[in-house]
Amino acid sequence: MHMRKSIVILLLLCCLPSANAATYPVQAEVFFSPQGGTADEVIRQIDQAHRTIRVQAYSFTHASIAKALVEAEKRGVDVQVILDRSNRTGKYSAADFTSHGGVPTYIDAAHPIAHNKIMILDGETVITGSFNFTKQADEKNAENLLILHSKDLAATYLENWQSHKAHSDEYVGR
Repeated sequence: MHMRKSIVILLLLCCLPSANAATYPVQAEVFFSPQGGTADEVIRQIDQAHRTIRVQAYSFTHASIAKALVEAEKRGVDVQVILDRSNRTGKYSAADFTSHGGVPTYIDAAHPIAHNKIMILDGETVITGSFNFTKQADEKNAENLLILHSKDLAATYLENWQSHKAHSDEYVGR
Protein backbone atom coordinates (compact mmCIF):
# COMPACT_ATOMS: atom_id res chain seq x y z
CA MET A 1 0.00 0.00 0.00
CA HIS A 2 1.44 3.37 -0.98
CA MET A 3 0.92 5.94 1.69
CA ARG A 4 1.18 9.56 0.61
CA LYS A 5 0.11 12.31 2.89
CA SER A 6 0.49 16.00 2.10
CA ILE A 7 0.44 18.51 4.90
CA VAL A 8 1.43 22.09 5.51
CA ILE A 9 3.62 22.56 8.55
CA LEU A 10 5.61 25.27 10.26
CA LEU A 11 9.06 23.77 10.67
CA LEU A 12 11.32 24.99 13.46
CA LEU A 13 14.91 23.90 13.05
CA CYS A 14 15.62 23.33 16.73
CA CYS A 15 18.96 21.65 16.16
CA LEU A 16 20.58 24.99 15.33
CA PRO A 17 21.95 27.24 18.09
CA SER A 18 19.08 29.34 19.41
CA ALA A 19 20.51 32.57 17.97
CA ASN A 20 20.40 30.97 14.51
CA ALA A 21 17.11 29.08 14.85
CA ALA A 22 14.83 29.65 11.90
CA THR A 23 11.17 29.02 11.22
CA TYR A 24 10.04 28.05 7.73
CA PRO A 25 6.55 27.62 6.32
CA VAL A 26 6.77 24.32 4.50
CA GLN A 27 4.48 22.14 2.44
CA ALA A 28 5.40 18.53 3.17
CA GLU A 29 4.70 15.13 1.71
CA VAL A 30 5.27 12.09 3.91
CA PHE A 31 6.05 8.52 2.85
CA PHE A 32 6.78 5.38 4.86
CA SER A 33 8.45 2.13 3.90
CA PRO A 34 8.46 -0.75 3.42
CA GLN A 35 6.37 -0.72 0.28
CA GLY A 36 5.26 2.86 0.75
CA GLY A 37 6.44 4.09 -2.61
CA THR A 38 9.47 5.82 -1.13
CA ALA A 39 12.01 5.03 -3.86
CA ASP A 40 9.41 5.59 -6.59
CA GLU A 41 8.71 9.05 -5.16
CA VAL A 42 12.42 9.92 -4.93
CA ILE A 43 12.78 8.94 -8.59
CA ARG A 44 9.67 10.95 -9.54
CA GLN A 45 11.12 14.02 -7.83
CA ILE A 46 14.48 13.53 -9.60
CA ASP A 47 12.69 13.17 -12.94
CA GLN A 48 10.88 16.49 -12.33
CA ALA A 49 14.04 18.46 -11.51
CA HIS A 50 15.02 21.02 -14.15
CA ARG A 51 18.16 22.82 -12.90
CA THR A 52 20.05 21.30 -9.97
CA ILE A 53 20.15 18.26 -7.72
CA ARG A 54 22.46 18.03 -4.72
CA VAL A 55 22.69 14.73 -2.84
CA GLN A 56 24.22 13.76 0.50
CA ALA A 57 23.92 10.12 1.43
CA TYR A 58 25.26 7.69 3.95
CA SER A 59 24.34 4.42 2.26
CA PHE A 60 23.55 4.65 -1.44
CA THR A 61 23.03 1.38 -3.27
CA HIS A 62 19.61 1.79 -4.95
CA ALA A 63 20.36 1.24 -8.63
CA SER A 64 17.16 2.89 -9.91
CA ILE A 65 17.78 6.07 -7.90
CA ALA A 66 21.38 6.19 -9.16
CA LYS A 67 20.16 5.66 -12.73
CA ALA A 68 17.63 8.50 -12.34
CA LEU A 69 20.43 10.84 -11.19
CA VAL A 70 22.62 9.92 -14.17
CA GLU A 71 19.65 10.40 -16.53
CA ALA A 72 18.99 13.82 -14.97
CA GLU A 73 22.63 14.78 -15.59
CA LYS A 74 22.31 13.63 -19.21
CA ARG A 75 19.24 15.83 -19.74
CA GLY A 76 21.14 18.89 -18.51
CA VAL A 77 20.40 18.99 -14.79
CA ASP A 78 23.48 19.92 -12.73
CA VAL A 79 23.75 16.89 -10.41
CA GLN A 80 26.39 16.50 -7.68
CA VAL A 81 26.65 13.79 -5.03
CA ILE A 82 28.46 13.64 -1.67
CA LEU A 83 28.71 10.23 0.00
CA ASP A 84 30.02 8.80 3.26
CA ARG A 85 33.52 7.29 3.19
CA SER A 86 32.06 3.76 3.43
CA ASN A 87 31.06 4.12 -0.22
CA ARG A 88 34.74 3.90 -1.22
CA THR A 89 35.11 0.32 -0.02
CA GLY A 90 31.58 -1.08 0.12
CA LYS A 91 30.79 -4.21 -1.86
CA TYR A 92 28.46 -2.14 -4.04
CA SER A 93 27.99 1.61 -4.03
CA ALA A 94 26.16 3.85 -6.43
CA ALA A 95 29.30 6.02 -6.29
CA ASP A 96 30.84 3.99 -9.11
CA PHE A 97 27.69 4.23 -11.23
CA THR A 98 27.23 7.98 -10.72
CA SER A 99 30.89 8.89 -11.22
CA HIS A 100 31.19 6.74 -14.34
CA GLY A 101 27.88 8.21 -15.55
CA GLY A 102 29.25 11.74 -15.53
CA VAL A 103 27.86 12.89 -12.18
CA PRO A 104 30.48 14.66 -10.05
CA THR A 105 30.72 12.44 -6.98
CA TYR A 106 32.56 13.24 -3.75
CA ILE A 107 33.46 11.44 -0.54
CA ASP A 108 33.04 13.23 2.79
CA ALA A 109 35.75 11.63 4.94
CA ALA A 110 36.05 14.54 7.37
CA HIS A 111 33.59 12.91 9.78
CA PRO A 112 33.55 9.44 11.35
CA ILE A 113 30.16 8.99 9.65
CA ALA A 114 28.55 11.34 7.13
CA HIS A 115 25.02 10.24 8.00
CA ASN A 116 23.01 12.76 5.97
CA LYS A 117 20.25 11.48 3.72
CA ILE A 118 19.14 14.43 1.66
CA MET A 119 18.49 15.70 -1.82
CA ILE A 120 18.02 19.35 -2.70
CA LEU A 121 16.20 19.84 -5.99
CA ASP A 122 16.10 23.09 -7.98
CA GLY A 123 16.73 25.13 -4.82
CA GLU A 124 13.10 24.57 -3.84
CA THR A 125 12.60 21.03 -2.57
CA VAL A 126 14.38 19.05 0.15
CA ILE A 127 14.07 15.27 0.42
CA THR A 128 15.14 13.94 3.82
CA GLY A 129 14.22 11.49 6.57
CA SER A 130 15.58 8.20 7.81
CA PHE A 131 15.33 6.71 4.31
CA ASN A 132 18.72 5.58 3.01
CA PHE A 133 18.86 5.43 -0.76
CA THR A 134 18.90 1.62 -0.76
CA LYS A 135 16.62 -1.16 -1.96
CA GLN A 136 16.64 -2.57 1.59
CA ALA A 137 15.27 0.72 2.95
CA ASP A 138 12.55 0.73 0.30
CA GLU A 139 11.45 -2.90 0.50
CA LYS A 140 12.24 -4.17 4.00
CA ASN A 141 13.09 -1.46 6.55
CA ALA A 142 10.71 0.72 8.53
CA GLU A 143 11.76 4.14 7.18
CA ASN A 144 10.30 7.59 6.65
CA LEU A 145 10.74 10.07 3.83
CA LEU A 146 9.83 13.74 3.94
CA ILE A 147 9.59 15.89 0.84
CA LEU A 148 9.68 19.50 1.97
CA HIS A 149 8.80 22.32 -0.43
CA SER A 150 10.37 25.63 0.68
CA LYS A 151 12.94 27.84 -1.06
CA ASP A 152 14.16 29.19 2.30
CA LEU A 153 14.60 25.72 3.78
CA ALA A 154 16.29 24.47 0.59
CA ALA A 155 18.72 27.42 0.78
CA THR A 156 19.65 26.45 4.35
CA TYR A 157 20.24 22.84 3.32
CA LEU A 158 22.22 23.94 0.27
CA GLU A 159 24.50 26.09 2.42
CA ASN A 160 25.21 23.07 4.62
CA TRP A 161 25.73 20.86 1.55
CA GLN A 162 28.28 23.32 0.17
CA SER A 163 30.21 23.34 3.45
CA HIS A 164 30.49 19.54 3.25
CA LYS A 165 31.54 19.63 -0.40
CA ALA A 166 34.35 22.04 0.55
CA HIS A 167 36.05 19.31 2.62
CA SER A 168 35.13 16.34 0.43
CA ASP A 169 37.38 14.55 -2.04
CA GLU A 170 36.40 13.80 -5.62
CA TYR A 171 35.57 10.14 -6.19
CA VAL A 172 36.81 8.79 -9.50
CA GLY A 173 35.51 5.27 -9.16
CA ARG A 174 37.05 1.85 -9.07
